Order: sequence, then structure tokens, then C-alpha cells
Amino acid sequence: MNLRPDPTFHATPKLAMEAPAETLAFTLMLSPDGSQPDGLAIVDVDPSSDTFGQIVHQVIMPNKGDEFHHFGWNACSSALSPLTGHAFLERRYLIIPGIRSSRIYVVDVKEPLKAKIHKIIEPEEVFAKTGYSRPHTIHCGPEGIYVSTLGGGGKDGTDGPPGIFIMDCESFEVIGRYEIDRGPQDKQYDFWWNLPRDYMVSSEWGLPPQFENGLVPEDLLSDKYGHRLHFWNLRERKNVQTIDLGESHQMALEVRPAHDPVKEYGFCGVVVDTTNLEGSIWTWWREGGKWHAKKTVTIPPQPAKADDLPDMLKGFEAVPPLVTDIDLSLDDRFLYVSCWGTGEMHQYDVSDPMKPKLAGKVEIGGIVKKAKHPNGKDFGYGPQMVEISRDGKRVYWTNSLYSTWDDQFYPGDRGAAMVMANVGGKGGLTLDKNFYVEFPKGYRSHQIRLEGGDCSTDSFCYPSV
Repeated sequence: MNLRPDPTFHATPKLAMEAPAETLAFTLMLSPDGSQPDGLAIVDVDPSSDTFGQIVHQVIMPNKGDEFHHFGWNACSSALSPLTGHAFLERRYLIIPGIRSSRIYVVDVKEPLKAKIHKIIEPEEVFAKTGYSRPHTIHCGPEGIYVSTLGGGGKDGTDGPPGIFIMDCESFEVIGRYEIDRGPQDKQYDFWWNLPRDYMVSSEWGLPPQFENGLVPEDLLSDKYGHRLHFWNLRERKNVQTIDLGESHQMALEVRPAHDPVKEYGFCGVVVDTTNLEGSIWTWWREGGKWHAKKTVTIPPQPAKADDLPDMLKGFEAVPPLVTDIDLSLDDRFLYVSCWGTGEMHQYDVSDPMKPKLAGKVEIGGIVKKAKHPNGKDFGYGPQMVEISRDGKRVYWTNSLYSTWDDQFYPGDRGAAMVMANVGGKGGLTLDKNFYVEFPKGYRSHQIRLEGGDCSTDSFCYPSV
């Protein structure tokens, strides 16, 4: 335990932006067919280094069939909370959930180039203490580690609704369920919060039979995937309001609250509108004691010939953008939107959260376009998990969504990759032609975490001034 707060903990987003730049990135490697164990790659992102853009260390797990997805830190800036914080924790461990196995790994990265497994939490402990399965997203809270799940109990994960559970941030023991009163919430995906304002927001994807073996077209076309946002009183662990975005707005995924805790708004990405194949961004906010949500960005599909499309899309003769990830810069100025289907990364100026403006765009990959990287190499699949440097000057992304969905929309192995774009002073994106990370054969790449924290990790308890 430290005798002072971890220097990577910051009271405000502004202070985090002024901290030293990242020199390493931690990126998940998953084996889509389970023939190899999943792993964690440590990538050199220091442009002055001789190994810039290379994997400099790997941690390969002892088990197969985990399918790593969204991982996170044991502790972050939220530990500085004046009410329930543990300021003398360290940002030392990465908590990595296996979405297929329901197994959780704790990896010690205090010495990143000697990173090693610290503890393994077997699925039986998760099942017994929470009644949940398929752990999905990790967030470090001020007093513990919060883990969202996509499955309830039972073999197929449909015995009761999924939810969130809490782990001890020092012993890593599973403590129990978060929810006291979940109200109408019966599906789960992402979640995040504003700690001083004492609220949490969560979103919905689908239940395990709707995603584990691939997208179920019948469920999509009959609007059976998630399309609601749930708002919670964080301390009371109680659902206080649910907003339905409309049945056709299928798969309300990532939620990104404003980083400055004074602000009571945020964004949610919706994968597809089944009436027109558009992707969309919604702004949500609190006013008059109630939550509200409004569609503020629409992204149209791209027309395409049936012969150029995978079986899943032939009947539509179009490529939906498929908004599969979003991320918000620490100054709350730019929102980045992954259009996994069309092969585009969009940058929106959201200085006015109700009127986002397209400020930049990169084309790379895509079902039909197949745009190459500036170095001439193919970029398989499309832009997917996106992460932003704390100073907002660099944006990183990988290309795999989820193994069975990859195979439906992009048949055949397309190769794992990680790229980086530089951000202009007034916006705009330019891919760095010298940064292109290729992963070992047979792996795909998913979420990225940056040394010292990033824009989808930390929660801040004090206003920027």
C-alpha cells in the first residue's frame, strides 16, 4: 500500500490531461475458436522508442475458451472520492473478464514488461456469489471494482436477469450483487456514473442466446435486442428511471457520461435502426429532476451490391454503419464513434452536446470499402474498440467486435490489428503511417487500456477549473 495517492490518480479531468503521456498500451488478444489461450499484449506507444508500435511483452493465460472482452483497472482516480474513496490504492492490476468462460483474471502490471497473473477467479465463485454469468465490463469505483454481466444464472444464462456485481479492490474476492431494486431492467451491457451527482446509467445488448453463437436475425428484425437506458441512484442501488429509445433502435451499447462531474449529460451509441439501417448517437441529460434522451446524430448506411455483401446483409443491399463503440475526450469536446460495418472512425465536436458536429473522419477497413492503412496494409474488419489518450492528441483502435459476429459480417480470418490516429488542434484525424500493430497468428484484438489511465477508465470527483 502506498503512503500517498498513486500519481496516476487525478482530482479533475484537466489535471489528468496535463499528466505525462502514455508510453505503453495494454491490448487484449482473444482466440476466436478457443484453440489457444487468450492473452494480454503490452504495446510500445512511445514514438521515441526503437520498438514503437511493437508488442514488447505478452501474458498468455493458462486456460482456453475465455474470450476476453472489456477489461479495466483495480483502481483509478475515483479512489480520490471525498466520501468513500481509498486514496492509497495503486493502479497496479488489470481485471480481465472472460465473457464465454465467466472466469476473471487479475494481472499485475506494476512492472509492465514483467506483467504476470496475480489471481484467477473461477466461474463457480462468480455463479455462487452473484447468480450472474458472462462478466463483461469493469469499472473501478471508489470503494470496489464493479463488474457488469450479460448473463443471469443457469446453463444458458437466462435464469434471471443479468446485472452488476462488486469485487473487493484489494483481495479481489467477489462480494455480491449491486442491485437492490432493478425496476424494469432485464438486460445489461455497459454502465458508468457521475460520482458526486450520485447517479449511474446502464444500457442493454441482449441475453446469451442472442449473441454467443452470433447475431440472431429473427430477433433483430423483431426488435428483441436491448433499446433502453436505465438510470440509477448510485448509493441506494436503485433504478429510478428507464428511457426506451424506441424498439427499432436495436442494441444501445456504450454509455459515456461527461467527465467533468459538474455536467449532467452523456452519450450512448445505438448499433442500428431496423427501419432504415442507420446508426445513431443519443444525448441524455437530467433536467427538472428527470432524465431525458434525444437522438442527436444519425449515420446512414452505404448502398452496396448483394454480391459484395456477407449472407447476413445480402437482402438489404446496403452496409449499416454498425456503431459498436464510442469514446469521449477528457475535455468533453470530441466524441469518437466506431462505424465497424462501413469502416469509418468519426470524430464529432460535442462542445454543444445537443448539436454534435462532424469534425473529422478516417476510412479504414469496412465490409465493402476495404480501405487500406496509409502504410499499404489491409485492415481487417473495421474500427472497433476505441481509446483516447488523456491529452486528447492520440486515438487508438482495434478491429474485432466479438468472434461469432466477426465471422458473420466479415467471413474468414482478417487478422488482428491496432492503429493510431493523431488529432489536429481544432479537430480532424490523421492515421499515423508508422504505427500499425500486428498480433500473433490466430488471435484477434479487442479493448485497449493505456498506461496511467485513459478516457474510458477514470471517474473524476472534482470539477475542472
